[in-house]
Amino acid sequence: MRNIMNITKALSDENRVRALMILRHGELCVCQLIQLLGLAPSTVSKHMSILYQAGLVNARKQGRWNYYRLADGDAPEYVLQAIKWVQDSAGKDKRIVQDAKQVKRVCRMDMRELCGCYERTKPANSNPSA
Repeated sequence: MRNIMNITKALSDENRVRALMILRHGELCVCQLIQLLGLAPSTVSKHMSILYQAGLVNARKQGRWNYYRLADGDAPEYVLQAIKWVQDSAGKDKRIVQDAKQVKRVCRMDMRELCGCYERTKPANSNPSA
């Protein structure tokens, strides 16, 4: 029952459904998701955490960046059915179609430039040994 509740919670937010639908185009860096969803980095991270907890997405870390993709064939059948249901149900929604067009644009952007917008920089006079 807990698994079903996690999935229904994950799918109860429009931005999480948008993220899920965006990921049908392939694996994306969290920076790309931030750009596409137009939300604060912490908000996108929370949404992705909920999708991950539900098993709807897989995550990997490369350096300091997180990458997400839809759960694949190793996922339980009920997870794959939930993803298929969302894709079948929301695929023609105007916002989802618009997001799909934006994915191509964002994927063409320079990753260093895109991700650099979200890097935290230390003040010039910071002392790491302090």
